[in-house]
Amino acid sequence: MIKESTLNLLKDSKNLLAFSAGVDSSALFFILLEHNINFDIAIVNYGLREQAKQEVSYAKELADRYSKKIFIANAPKFNSNFEANARDFRYNFFTKTINEHNYNTLLTAHQLNDKLEWLLMQLSTGAGVVELSGMQEISNNKGYKIVRPLLGYTKEELLVYLDSNKHKYFIDESNSNEKYRRNQFRPISNALLEFGKSGFNKSFEILEYEANNLKHSYRLLLKEKELRVLKLENRSILPYATSYTLKELGYLLSGKERDLLKVQDSLVAGRKWAVEYLNGLLYIAPYTQSTIPKDKKEQYRKARIPPKIRGYIFEEEISIANLRTPLIPLS
Repeated sequence: MIKESTLNLLKDSKNLLAFSAGVDSSALFFILLEHNINFDIAIVNYGLREQAKQEVSYAKELADRYSKKIFIANAPKFNSNFEANARDFRYNFFTKTINEHNYNTLLTAHQLNDKLEWLLMQLSTGAGVVELSGMQEISNNKGYKIVRPLLGYTKEELLVYLDSNKHKYFIDESNSNEKYRRNQFRPISNALLEFGKSGFNKSFEILEYEANNLKHSYRLLLKEKELRVLKLENRSILPYATSYTLKELGYLLSGKERDLLKVQDSLVAGRKWAVEYLNGLLYIAPYTQSTIPKDKKEQYRKARIPPKIRGYIFEEEISIANLRTPLIPLS
């Protein structure tokens, strides 16, 4: 069920499985066992359903039975924008656990239905090739890899696997609650996959191939903390290079922001990320409005560092020499 190349990667990694006790993560748990992949598990309890206690108990039971370490987080109550806040909490927990215990791979159980739902969601917002290629089997995130081994398989196939092997799992009733935006796309993706999965897998493969080809039209010159400086072949790829870089930093550029970058060289994306294009170089950094001393401002001006980037490099004490030497000589 898992690609040989992915299995080889996991055999050489210290892996943490994002576990929920649902269909997908339960299937991945037992598939990993079958392939003798070493891993531990992490689970988040959002406290919204009585069943959540049983799911955590089941996770503890599996961890004890198969000698796995288990990490549990209890989420606070989110009064608004549950999906986004829950995701942020979940990934902050995973990242903290990975850093504290020296894991280098986070395993998630996303499958083909999830990938198609994601594509439909992005289509509804005006997405580009970066967003449409969406969930990739292997991606980088803040010092570790995220691996999604089940993307080529449908939820139905995972259910058949669990039932045929008599493995226990839970059905999360909130997955059918249409107050969550993602669930509104689920019936559509399920219906589309009834026509067969091979065409969708091929289309995703093509999207990823074309996205990777576009990456060759720019190169990363500097990566320091959350500052990125890239050299672009031409200005026309500015929206794409920005979208891809911000995606790796954890932010998805909106369709409106992408359109703005077609006609302007400076932008604050999501009220958080400064994007500046100057002399063929793309600068991206967290946006901050620091009070910068006059002498520093003059140094930044002479070094041709774009205004919206200056606050971050000042706060993080990033050396001007690091920016200037490989990039732009002073006039």
